[in-house]
Amino acid sequence: MHEHHDIPADASPDPATYWEARYADQDRMWSGRVNAVLADTVERHVSPRRGRDPRDLRALDLGCGEGGDVLWLAAQGWAATGVDLSATATDRGRAAAEAAELGDRVTFVAADLAVWDTEERFDLVTASFLQSWPVEIPRDAILHRATRFVAPGGHLLVTAHAAPPGGVPEEFHGHRFPTPSDDLDALALAPEGWDVVAAETRPRSVQRDDGTVHDLLDSVVLVRRR
Repeated sequence: MHEHHDIPADASPDPATYWEARYADQDRMWSGRVNAVLADTVERHVSPRRGRDPRDLRALDLGCGEGGDVLWLAAQGWAATGVDLSATATDRGRAAAEAAELGDRVTFVAADLAVWDTEERFDLVTASFLQSWPVEIPRDAILHRATRFVAPGGHLLVTAHAAPPGGVPEEFHGHRFPTPSDDLDALALAPEGWDVVAAETRPRSVQRDDGTVHDLLDSVVLVRRR
């Protein structure tokens, strides 16, 4: 569940049904390119800072969509897992990984993040644009659960639309656009167990496939488990 292009008016009230229908209705929803905040975070804060070979690092992408971030991480050498509500989306990610000869470094799971669990712990957990309109998901609870999946010394990155992105119809502008403080509150971190590396908004511009350019505002929260 990454960035949105257009949103149908006849949405199902059930998030899993809604997102599966959206993915199944088109051949591809997202660009397949890595989210810029994730790439910057990995380069500046994660593997080089810790001095570890990327092949020893594990990443988890919550709301992975068709797997663009998962495949990028795998191409950098990470073992990467992506979880999304839509089986169509995760099937596409799996197929793209096989086509890129990255299948041995990725795992895709179709599951509801509100209940999905794992015993594995990760060096990086990321949730990029985990926002759902017009069908709401228990986003705060999902983010709080995400803290459980971070290994000691690992990072959790939450990137969100902090303002309505270009292309979203006016009727969705009233939906929640979290601030960095909102997402820190949702994480409910124990101060003695975590360091806040970044909690800020960042402007950026993005060019769509049709050539139009949209100015966006992202909320970025990066925390590190001690």
